[in-house]
Amino acid sequence: MKINDIDMKRWKEYDEIITDSLWIFPARDNSGMHTPEYHGNFIPQIPRQAMLRFTKKGERVLDTFAGLGTTLIEARRLGRNAVGIEINREIAKKAEDLISNEENPYGVETKVIVGDSSKEETYEDLGNFQLLIMHPPYWDIIKFSEIKGDLSNAASVEEFLNSFEKIVKLAGAHLDSGRYLVLVIGDKYSRGEWIPLGFYTMDRVIRNGYVLKSIVVKNIEENRGKRGKYSLWRYRALKDGYYIFKHEYVMFFKKK
Repeated sequence: MKINDIDMKRWKEYDEIITDSLWIFPARDNSGMHTPEYHGNFIPQIPRQAMLRFTKKGERVLDTFAGLGTTLIEARRLGRNAVGIEINREIAKKAEDLISNEENPYGVETKVIVGDSSKEETYEDLGNFQLLIMHPPYWDIIKFSEIKGDLSNAASVEEFLNSFEKIVKLAGAHLDSGRYLVLVIGDKYSRGEWIPLGFYTMDRVIRNGYVLKSIVVKNIEENRGKRGKYSLWRYRALKDGYYIFKHEYVMFFKKK
C-alpha cells in the first residue's frame, strides 16, 4: 500500500524530506499565517515532514490538539484535507481566522472543531483519516486553560496518561489500518525527578494496537521560560545534578 507521493525512481530529488533521527532546525518557520504567539505551539516543520512522508495529496489528516492550527495551515500548503480538534473556544476561533487567511491552492477542506478530544461525541460524523497527529500538553508544564478536560489540568501523571490513552483509542478508531500516528511530546522535571512523559505515552500508544516505527529527537532552542536565562539554568543544573532540556520526541507509530 502506497502511503505517500514519493516516486522511488526519483528518490534522490526529495532533499526536503528528512530521514535522519536527529532533527535540528535553525529556526521556526513563521511564514504565511504561522505564528509563535501561542505558548506551546509546535514548529510547522514537524507536521510538514509527517505529511510529506506519510500521506498523499487529497488524503485526510486529524490533529487532536489543534492549537492555533499549525497542522491545518501546513495541510493547506501541501494539498491535504485536515480536521483539528481544539478544546479552547477562544483559541479555536483564532486558529480558524489564521487558517482561512492561508492560501489554499489545492482547494482542500480544513476544519476546526471546538471540543474535547477525549469525548466520543467529538468524533461524530468525522469519517476516517490517513494520518493522526497528536501534540498534547506536556502534562502541567504549561497551564493552557481552566477547562476541565484540558490535559494540562490533570491532577496527576496517571490521570494525564489515562486521558491521553482515551484520546488514542477514540481518535485511533478513525485512522485507517496500516497508516501512521505521529506523537510529539517532551519530558518534564518534578521536584528534582525526571518524569519520562515521552516513554509513558509511547507505551500507551503501543498497547492500543500500534507498532513503533521510529523515534526522532528534535532540538529545542531557548523557549520562553528559558529565554535570556541560560546562565541561571546552567547554574541550577550544575548545583542540583540534572541536565537542561534541549530536546523533545517525535514518535512515529503504524496502526496494525
